[in-house]
Amino acid sequence: MVPVVRHSLPDALAAAGFGVDDVRVIVNCHLHYDHSGWNKLFPGVPVFAQRRELEDAHTVDYTIPDVYDYPGARFELLEGGAQPLPGVEIVPTPGHTPGHQSLAVQTNRGWVILAGQAFEEASDFALARFNRWLFTTGQDPEADPGPTWLDRLEEFKPVRVVFAHDEAMWEPQTPPDRPLSSSAG
Repeated sequence: MVPVVRHSLPDALAAAGFGVDDVRVIVNCHLHYDHSGWNKLFPGVPVFAQRRELEDAHTVDYTIPDVYDYPGARFELLEGGAQPLPGVEIVPTPGHTPGHQSLAVQTNRGWVILAGQAFEEASDFALARFNRWLFTTGQDPEADPGPTWLDRLEEFKPVRVVFAHDEAMWEPQTPPDRPLSSSAG
């Protein structure tokens, strides 16, 4: 596991050629401080979050109030998926927290999934994806089917899946338009 290192969000935005004033929407994977502690820099900017996540954030020892209680805080509460912008899809991926969500972003290479902490590491995702395939195809009915939301992520045929606390990322070994095959080839 890669140690958590805090970086300045304004500096990261500047390095990408943007400023704080350029941000129009926020989608945090969940409301733990290390994923949403900079929200207070964006008063009035809509923060898309699952209703359950915001409710849990208000409980003792979940996070710090600065994450959700700051001047100008504006939450757009969801009870499922949403499309905050064209080519951007929010997918509920409960697990790490009950209100966890991932983001699918359409790029010129295809869909990229920003999975947050849906899985801790890319290898965990790869294993869950493979086990779900074994289970759903009937090749191994004893395989762990994993979370059903994996099917929704598969619908995007992602070209890359990245995780919040892992430098590794997942990319398909077969083209995204070709399903996994049980035969070597």
